[in-house]
Amino acid sequence: MVFDRTGILFSSLVGSKVTESIPRFNAVQNELMKRVLPPIPFLPKTNADKIATVTGDYNGSVHQADAPLPEDRQFFPFSFVAEDGTRYLLPYEPMVNITGKNTIVRRNVAKAQNMIGSIKERWNQADYEITITGVLIGSILTGSVDECFPREDFERLRDQMTAPRSLTVYCEPLQLLGINQIVIEDFSFPFTKGENVQAYEIKAYSDFAYNLLLDIND
Repeated sequence: MVFDRTGILFSSLVGSKVTESIPRFNAVQNELMKRVLPPIPFLPKTNADKIATVTGDYNGSVHQADAPLPEDRQFFPFSFVAEDGTRYLLPYEPMVNITGKNTIVRRNVAKAQNMIGSIKERWNQADYEITITGVLIGSILTGSVDECFPREDFERLRDQMTAPRSLTVYCEPLQLLGINQIVIEDFSFPFTKGENVQAYEIKAYSDFAYNLLLDIND
């Protein structure tokens, strides 16, 4: 993720959830709270210090938000494929968390002496649980809802979330696990500070095609 104004904003929206899930980060944070660090001089003040005067027309840049990065400049771009085959690229690179597990049937039976543990009767791999956390940002920082709120991206994402079908997705970490389709379980658009900002969180499961009807010869 690029460390610019958009990156800082995105980190402030979703970073707290990420750091809460890292035990080592919490341990370091607790240790830092016990100690008072010495003051560090940052900008020494002298009589010669002067504030430069800004000239020119800068009103447009002040009220203009950072433009989204194109797909080829994102590290892990994430896109949905609509029912008509068109692709919807999330305008700002989201954070994708993937969790997998194995479902194991265990049996506790009488065994010979010195045999420890249960008998693993059978197992299979459970669905991958996928959490997508991101943000939508309008092009203008302040103004009316029609001017600054990312309405178009909001509606396009809403249409994907409410579609009664599995969704074809493209994202490198998912494809490395063989995941090309997901099913949305729930999604949320929490309150987000900023007139032109809207955060979202999506929880989904992986979906794989299975042939449940077999010929007799099979």
